[in-house]
Amino acid sequence: MFKLKLLTDPRWANIAEGNLEEILTDHAWCEQKATTNAITLITMLPEYPGIITELLNIAREELDHFQQVHEIIKKRGYEFGRERKDDYVGQLFKFIVQGSREDYIVDRLLFAAMIEARSCERFKVLTENIKDEELKTFYKELMISEANHYTAFIGFARKLGDPEKVNQRWEEWLTYESEIIKSYGKKESIHG
Repeated sequence: MFKLKLLTDPRWANIAEGNLEEILTDHAWCEQKATTNAITLITMLPEYPGIITELLNIAREELDHFQQVHEIIKKRGYEFGRERKDDYVGQLFKFIVQGSREDYIVDRLLFAAMIEARSCERFKVLTENIKDEELKTFYKELMISEANHYTAFIGFARKLGDPEKVNQRWEEWLTYESEIIKSYGKKESIHG
């Protein structure tokens, strides 16, 4: 899936299902951060109205996902906890190049694509392995949306940069991510 080099062990879904309140809270905050990321990218790309329009749609979808997860939390009587630190995303962020403006923006887009790809892959694992029917259906729908976001971010990067260089850099991202993801998949968080 998305050429990820290391897939999530399906047993991670058992860890997640063992504490649904925690996984849902973590997931809600991931959606909030994805909304913020799309808005941040808008501020970096004022000269690209077509991309801005698509980023606005992504931001709205991510905010809608945040609301959906929040509604599930409330409906189940769970407590919506404070924002969780996402060490996985923090490690990915360190890989963004600090070169020219174009290189930085392309890498920010690839960073976003990587997060969407891994989130989509984790949603697939949940869909295929948890017993909770409501969440199984919910995560299947989100998996499709996240795949579309991944595709959009890769597409934006190819529009802004040389497609061959973008593809080469994406391979570097995949290799880097495959190394750091080895430390994750052991706790009830979307990327943890």
